Amino acid sequence: MAKTAAALVVAAGRGTRLAGSENALPKQYRPLAGRPVLTHTLNALGNHPRISCLLPVIHKDDTVHYETAAAALPETCAKKLARPVHGGSTRQQSVLAGLTALADTDCDYVLIHDAARPFVSPDVLDRLFSELDAGADGVLAALAVADTLKRADAGGRSIESVDRAGLWAAQTPQAFPLERILAAHHNAAGANRHDFTDDTGLAEWAGMSIVLSEGDPSNFKITTAADLKRAEHQATYQFMPATRSHLRPLAELADIRTGIGYDVHAFEDGDAVVLGGVTVPHSKKLKGHSDADVVLHAITDATLGAIGDGDIGQHFPPSDPQWKGASSDRFQTDALRRVSDLGGRLAHIDVTIVCEEPKIGPHRQAIRESIAALCELPVSRVSVKATTSERLGFTGRKEGMSALASVTVRLPLGNEE
Repeated sequence: MAKTAAALVVAAGRGTRLAGSENALPKQYRPLAGRPVLTHTLNALGNHPRISCLLPVIHKDDTVHYETAAAALPETCAKKLARPVHGGSTRQQSVLAGLTALADTDCDYVLIHDAARPFVSPDVLDRLFSELDAGADGVLAALAVADTLKRADAGGRSIESVDRAGLWAAQTPQAFPLERILAAHHNAAGANRHDFTDDTGLAEWAGMSIVLSEGDPSNFKITTAADLKRAEHQATYQFMPATRSHLRPLAELADIRTGIGYDVHAFEDGDAVVLGGVTVPHSKKLKGHSDADVVLHAITDATLGAIGDGDIGQHFPPSDPQWKGASSDRFQTDALRRVSDLGGRLAHIDVTIVCEEPKIGPHRQAIRESIAALCELPVSRVSVKATTSERLGFTGRKEGMSALASVTVRLPLGNEE
C-alpha cells in the first residue's frame, strides 16, 4: 500500500514586498481568478491522491482571511483540511509548529510548500513521491539554471560571469519522511540554529542527503506585483472564466467517465421552444418541468450520471413549486458544481435532438455556442445533431421532442471511496 503524505502549507508570512498602502492584504490571501491564492494552492495539493492531510500554518492575525480561503475549497479537498496552526516569527519556526502538529497523524511523508505557489502540478508531486518511495532522505523540487549568471559589485556593475554548471533554482514542495525532518528541526532548535531559509538546508545540516527532482517553471512564487499579474494571466488558462472555479488541465485528469441522458417533452400551445438555452420560434412550446428545455435536461442527467450522483428529478423534483418555470441552466450549473467539487471538469458533450419540427439546422450553431458558454467549454467540444424518427412514434406524429446526450467527464484519480 502506498505511503500517504501531509502537505504543510506555510502561510504565515506578511508578504511585505507585495503589500502597499492601498492593499496591505498578505499575498496568500490576494484574489486570483476570483478566489484567494491560498485556496488555489490548497486545492492543487489536495487533489493529489497521495496527500491525505492539508495543514496550513497561518499568522495569528489572519484567521478571518484564512476562513474565507478555506470556505472556497471544493468538498474533496475540504475533507482533507486539518485545523490550522499559528506560525512563528520566522519561516523555520512556522514549519516546526506545523511539523509538531503533524506528529500525531498517521502520515509517512510531509511535503512543505509555500502558500504563494498556487500552480504546483501533479507531475511535480508525482516525481517527489517517486524519490521518497525509492528511499530518499529528502527531495527538492528544483529547476536547472539555464540563464547566464553574473556577479555584481555593490554599485550594480558586473564583475564576472559565474559558471552555471550544476546550479539549480530551488522551488517547493520540499518533501521528507515526516519523522526525519521533524527530528532535524528539533535538533536545529536545540542547537540554537534559527537561520535556515529553507528546509533542505536544515536537513543537509542535520546530515540528510537531498535528491533534486525536476520542478516546473509555472510553479513560481508570487512575491511582487509583477508576479501577481503574471499569475492572473496564467490563471486564465487554468481556471474557469465565468464561475472562477478551479479548472485543471485535461491532461492531468486521468479518470475518464461517461454519462448518458435522455429527456422527452410533449408539445402544447405556445410560440417557441427552448433548446440548449436558445429560444427557437415555433407554433408550439414544450410542456414540462421548468422551461422544458429538453436538451439541457438530457445534458444535466448525463453529467450527473457520469459522476454517479443521481438525476435531475432527484435534485430538482417537479413536485417542488420553486422549480416551476425555472431556467434549466440552473440545473446544469448545479451539476457542473458537483463535478468541480470532485476536482474534475467536463471534456465533451454530444447531443442528438429528435423531432419532425421545428427545423434545428438554422439554430444548431447558436445552440452549440449557448451550451459551450454554460458549460465553459470550447465550441469544438460541443456537438449538436438533429434527426427525425421517420414519422414513427410520438415524435413522428409531431406530438413532442426528445433529446439524447452523452457527456464525458474527467476526474483526478483517487476519488474512489
